[in-house]
Amino acid sequence: MLTAVVTYGSNGPEVLLSASEGEEGYSEYTYADCSIIPVGKDPSEKIESLGKCDPGPSPIMPEAKELYWGAGAFILFALLMRFFLYPRLRRSMDARYDSIRGAHAEADQARSEAEAEVAAYEAALSEVKVEAAARIDAARATLEQERSAQLAEANARISSARDAAAAEAAAAHEAIRGDIGSAAATVAARTVELATGRAPDAGVVSAAVEGSMTSGVTR
Repeated sequence: MLTAVVTYGSNGPEVLLSASEGEEGYSEYTYADCSIIPVGKDPSEKIESLGKCDPGPSPIMPEAKELYWGAGAFILFALLMRFFLYPRLRRSMDARYDSIRGAHAEADQARSEAEAEVAAYEAALSEVKVEAAARIDAARATLEQERSAQLAEANARISSARDAAAAEAAAAHEAIRGDIGSAAATVAARTVELATGRAPDAGVVSAAVEGSMTSGVTR
């Protein structure tokens, strides 16, 4: 029975067909036919099969020293992280957090101060509006009082002037009436004297004229 053996040499992969001892095609191999010669082995030493060749290092499984070096580096890195790098990173993060928190606190304080200033401004503005309204009302009341006083004074002056004018008109009327009565009495006495040939009594003529004028005014 032939067995196919694949080897990897410097010239690339090689396929060898071998048979068991006593079978046709049986041949012996040396370590020179292997892809890797084990340490301390003579390349001319005979081997029954290429399967007994040293397979060499695994392409997947690392060597023990590589594992030791990797584990040591990892432990060293972990220790550096735990005692040096992480504390510094933690301090930096805490400082950054404290800075952000302080900035937020300052912003909140500034906002509170601004809101307080706005509230104070609005309160002052309300007080000014109330004071201005009170002053306007007071000025309006003062103007109304002055206007009423001036109107009362003007009405009093008009009434006084009206009374004075009425008194003057009455006095003038009486004076004119007296003059008219005197003139009428003189004319009546002269007329009677011309008609009768003698002068009438002045008192009788004045009484008659006065009575005639009084009855005329009454009518």
